[in-house]
Amino acid sequence: AAGKPVFVDFTAAWCVTCQVNEQTALNTSEAVRAFQRTGAVYLKADWTNRDAAIAKALADQGRVGVPLYLVYGTDGGAPKVLPQLLTSGLVAEALDAAARARPGGT
Repeated sequence: AAGKPVFVDFTAAWCVTCQVNEQTALNTSEAVRAFQRTGAVYLKADWTNRDAAIAKALADQGRVGVPLYLVYGTDGGAPKVLPQLLTSGLVAEALDAAARARPGGT
């Protein structure tokens, strides 16, 4: 609603892939600069203790577990689903595209 891209990180402490992605793609200078450049909001959905609300959100995306990475554009449309194995470049590209999204899908 604020006109900012939103990145949702569905993760868990016991998820090895999630931890690797955090270190190699999300906590990198390239990704940090992309979050700053785009003004994107970072939300973490921590499923470590199997929260029912997070389980429902995963199910709404056709998933039963983590990791799941969603990027919502400024247009308020459906999210872009990123692959389970991330790179910092992929994250930056998705955020840049989300920041350019305009109402009506342009």
